[in-house]
Amino acid sequence: MRRYPEGIENVMPTYISLVQFTDKGIQAAKETTQRVADWAAKVQSMGVSVKQMYWTLGEYDQVCVFEAPDDETAASVLLGADLLGNIRTQTLRAFTASEMKKILAKVP
Repeated sequence: MRRYPEGIENVMPTYISLVQFTDKGIQAAKETTQRVADWAAKVQSMGVSVKQMYWTLGEYDQVCVFEAPDDETAASVLLGADLLGNIRTQTLRAFTASEMKKILAKVP
């Protein structure tokens, strides 16, 4: 577990993944909720917390909101999921209002 110095906000980085099923993923669509549950349990040991998973209509089949300790961990768990062959992901790093204020304070 991360320890933060006093006065430092205890916020883990948030990521939003836009997920598309591959042909393999579509063929096994009936197992999609179980695959997500298994993945969420597996990555928890790496400090990753799945906050929300939505199944969606349109260009993307799922939207996953999760937290990870750092970009490297987020990239590794997503790569692991992608390597199973059921999905392809596009992931965005999301910032809270507090984080954005800190970013804006550094703008020259």
